[in-house]
Amino acid sequence: MTIFTNFLRSLLLTIIFSFVAPMLLVGGGLFLLPLIGYFPGLQELTEAIATQIMHFLATFGSGTPLRGLFVISLTCSFVGALFDMYVYYRCQILRIDS
Repeated sequence: MTIFTNFLRSLLLTIIFSFVAPMLLVGGGLFLLPLIGYFPGLQELTEAIATQIMHFLATFGSGTPLRGLFVISLTCSFVGALFDMYVYYRCQILRIDS
């Protein structure tokens, strides 16, 4: 029973961290771009980069960048959960073979 609860705890933590990681990455990037824009000559570049990021997110979110960020985060969460289940399966197979 403890193996199953360890698996569920691992799976839940993987899902949470895989969901939060893209949000922090994109959010941190969008937060740092205006700060970098204070350097002389970089304001236009950082505005263009921020605009392209927002268009990229809007592509996945049916026109809404926030929805696109949620779609990307949910996809990363799903992939992280699949990877965690694969690792658990491999661990069980290796434990049986040895």
